[in-house]
Amino acid sequence: MNYILFDSGVRTALLPFTYTRPVADIRIGILTIREKWEKYLGLTTTTITAAHLEEKHPMVELEENILINASFCPTTALVALVKKLSKNEAVFQGEDVIAFYTTNEQEEVNFDSYTQIEFKEELIHIKNTWDIFTHNGKAIQQDFELVTKDRTSEPIPAGVQVINKENIFIEEGAEILFATLNAAEGPIYIGKNAQIMEGASVRGPFAMGVHSVLKMGAKIYKDTTLGPYCKVGGEVSNAVIFGYSSKGHDGYLGNSVIGEWCNIGAGTSTSNLKNNYAPVKIWDYETGRFAKTGLQFCGLIMGDHSKCAINTMFNTGTVVGVSANIFGGGFPRNFIPSYSWGGAAGFVTFQMSKVYEVVIAVMRRKSLSFEETDQKILDVVFEETKQYRKN
Repeated sequence: MNYILFDSGVRTALLPFTYTRPVADIRIGILTIREKWEKYLGLTTTTITAAHLEEKHPMVELEENILINASFCPTTALVALVKKLSKNEAVFQGEDVIAFYTTNEQEEVNFDSYTQIEFKEELIHIKNTWDIFTHNGKAIQQDFELVTKDRTSEPIPAGVQVINKENIFIEEGAEILFATLNAAEGPIYIGKNAQIMEGASVRGPFAMGVHSVLKMGAKIYKDTTLGPYCKVGGEVSNAVIFGYSSKGHDGYLGNSVIGEWCNIGAGTSTSNLKNNYAPVKIWDYETGRFAKTGLQFCGLIMGDHSKCAINTMFNTGTVVGVSANIFGGGFPRNFIPSYSWGGAAGFVTFQMSKVYEVVIAVMRRKSLSFEETDQKILDVVFEETKQYRKN
């Protein structure tokens, strides 16, 4: 069977992250949503996504296909049901379609003619950007069981203090020096060739990807994920960093989601709680205004390739777009459009020639190249986000 992950109607609600990736490639827990589905299915998937992402993420359609809503994270029971789908069958949860069978001859899909199977078990459903961090602890637990099943962890090195070692999994090549790992409240997963330096303290649920680094004295609280090739120091709580991003120094990051190729300057801190303890509102790309999250704690949402200078202060519930460059004293506004250059004193447009220079230099540090397909994506995003910039 051929499986295709589609973005569904939540794509706009998941901006700025879906400016540069399909919904399927959002990371939550240890794995991206695509990696979860592929691991459960034992097969690769392709994607139906926004037009400007299709060249990098093409869709492959065969004679028979099952389309899967990428905003839903899989479980064993859900995957078993999806695998059994046949002609004119679909899986729903409430009003949301999770998966359905189709053929390449179908010009349109009319669910009124389908047998609709209701899936009643609780699922992780990513409908808003803040769902990524609020559901991250549960996602780490689910992924931990998936990726460690019937496998044996590397031994815990001498000198590492641990609580509940049975809930800790260390991949090959990882290095941990005189750190504290507390897995009493949830699992701790250390990816291949990752490094935890001396004096770091970690509480699970926690996950770090391949070649990621926790620096000396880092304080990491539960429900936090570091994707591959991240470098993190200071204090972090309930945050998801997709990958290839750095917060290498002191400062606080809490209840936040950081995209790829971002850099958080030394001493930068995020506010995740308003002084009056009121529920947090954040920028909503669907409505073009600030929307209620229903959360008391919500920090920073930062899109790919964005950077901030030393000692940047982010207000509660700040949204930063793609390729923004933030610096200067004071609090910048709590919606910073893509390709903005500046800070509290004001912003100008970060011109594309300068954007390319930074992206090329940063990716070169990881021995990766800036491909033409990536440049095309950034060019489209620049045009799509002009409406939010004043100049």
